[in-house]
Amino acid sequence: MEQLSQPWPWWAAGTIIGLIVPALLILGNKHFGISANLRHACAACLPANIKFFKYDWKKEIWNFFFVGGIIAGAFIASTLLANPEPVQVAPELAAELKGYGITDYSGMVPAQLFSWESLLSWRGFIMLVAGGFLVGFGSRYAGGCTSGHAIMGLSDLQWPSLIATIFFMVGGFIMANLILPHILTL
Repeated sequence: MEQLSQPWPWWAAGTIIGLIVPALLILGNKHFGISANLRHACAACLPANIKFFKYDWKKEIWNFFFVGGIIAGAFIASTLLANPEPVQVAPELAAELKGYGITDYSGMVPAQLFSWESLLSWRGFIMLVAGGFLVGFGSRYAGGCTSGHAIMGLSDLQWPSLIATIFFMVGGFIMANLILPHILTL
């Protein structure tokens, strides 16, 4: 149990995620991805006579179990396998973040960025609400999320997934290095 509560090396998690792709394909010709589940949930709960939601969503019901497993796994990891030590942040990053007023590393994410208090600030609104909208819009516009394109699409050698993944990475670089420092100063 002690081994499970310690951080795992990157290659262990990468191997497990990588093995999900062939397992899904072999066990039922299923595709890995998370963002399509919102469409399935809307089609199941609120079809609203919209053409986009008129399809046999019951064929994709396994996705709900997949997401349920993610939620259950996160709950188990955060309660039973939680490491009581504060999150370790590289000293260089901690010094940079301190310049933006971010010093609380007691949780998985800094409270100065992800809390109800920060949501009511310009910085929090831009990061959480506007950022969430852009992620959702981008996932729909790109025909899938980063996990679907970068993990499943690239392993299937899909050209659109390669293009999407390249632009996800370029967008992430621009955001992290050019735009985010300005948002954090708000």
